[in-house]
Amino acid sequence: MLWENDARLAIERALAEDLGSGDITTEACIPADLAAEARFVAKQELTLAGVELLPLLFDNPLLRRRSGDRIHPGEEFAIAGGTARTLLSRERVTLNFLQRLSGVATHAARFVAAVEGTGVRILDTRKTTPGLRALEKMAAAAGGVVNHRMGLYDAVLIKNNHIRLAGGVRMAIERARAIGKPIEVEARTHAEIEEAIECGAARILLDNMTPEQAAKEIEFIGRRAEIEISGGVTLENVRGYAEARPDFISSGAITHSAPAVDIHCGIYAV
Repeated sequence: MLWENDARLAIERALAEDLGSGDITTEACIPADLAAEARFVAKQELTLAGVELLPLLFDNPLLRRRSGDRIHPGEEFAIAGGTARTLLSRERVTLNFLQRLSGVATHAARFVAAVEGTGVRILDTRKTTPGLRALEKMAAAAGGVVNHRMGLYDAVLIKNNHIRLAGGVRMAIERARAIGKPIEVEARTHAEIEEAIECGAARILLDNMTPEQAAKEIEFIGRRAEIEISGGVTLENVRGYAEARPDFISSGAITHSAPAVDIHCGIYAV
């Protein structure tokens, strides 16, 4: 999978950060040959993500559920076996990944549910934890969100700073044509929208507009370009934006403001 290499690197860094020279408490208290199993249980309603990382942390774990599954409080979704020392020394790192990624997936699922029936697709953004973008975007997708660009390398998005430095919307678009990719342009004013349409932008991003402003501009644009709404979008107001009938709504809150979910890991001798 595309995210597996990123996951391996992230896990290596996390374990090195936590273990350092060794788990001195576990090594002092727990016999080296004691076998055990770790049972992962949801403590709240959540959308699961990151469970596919468990085989990178433990040998042959039993995965009862998959990323994207809705998990109920008290439900056991995975079991990992091994020495008690290994399970104890990796418990916190494992929970950090599961709680963070499932938090993103759960928050993403709430955004998707909030616009149900409108036909609008929710997009994530690049507002991710440094070094964890691939994993957090995987988690967002598990919650039903459509991944926007992974980085600066895979899509053209002309933003307000590009426009200012290039000398205007038209100049920025004309220069970007050489790349040969569809061009998306961020627009904050009606004049910028008109110019982007005249220049053949494939998608227009309506930035930091109220739902009422966005609805007027969407009516003006018609079907001449795809329309994305972004800027200030929250779980509380996303439905209002969706009722303006854009094609997409993007929100950085899906990743940068997702609260971790409550997952318990119980470790038992076997």
